[in-house]
Amino acid sequence: MSLVKLNRVSKVYQPGTPGETTALFDVSFTINEGEFVAVVGPSGSGKSTLMHIIGGLDDPTSGAYFFDGQELDGLDDNHLCAIRRRIGFIFQDFRLVKRLTLQQNVELPMVLEGIPAEERHDRATRMLQQVGLYGRADHYPNELSGGQQQRVAIARALTMKPRLLIADEPTGNLDT
Repeated sequence: MSLVKLNRVSKVYQPGTPGETTALFDVSFTINEGEFVAVVGPSGSGKSTLMHIIGGLDDPTSGAYFFDGQELDGLDDNHLCAIRRRIGFIFQDFRLVKRLTLQQNVELPMVLEGIPAEERHDRATRMLQQVGLYGRADHYPNELSGGQQQRVAIARALTMKPRLLIADEPTGNLDT
């Protein structure tokens, strides 16, 4: 079974106005479990819009989107939230909480899921070790370089063991 399936998906912003913009037009494809897919194109070509639709953060104007066999159109907020919990996001702008330490930022999705404190701490510690930032776990995002913040965002996205990982320019700020 496919993990992601888009069937003739289009996205139009401000339809019927002078500012109408078509970000996606008639997009169809399937992603199977275990596949690695890269979406490439120039700035403004709809890559981020596509990822937001796949992540359940935005709705298509037309067409159908299925995640793990379930169509998202018409789902209420609770069902959409349940689907989003199975998707890890790495955003271009990191979306780290400035008032939280790195450890707390990585633990945040687990707090929202009600995972016990000891398990949260252990999982976040392992993820920070994997991205080479465990020694800075008590630091705040503004004390890090852009590349280090990106690695924290990666650790946070992976900590919930998502079925799908969506990364919007994940290496844009990493050290080369």
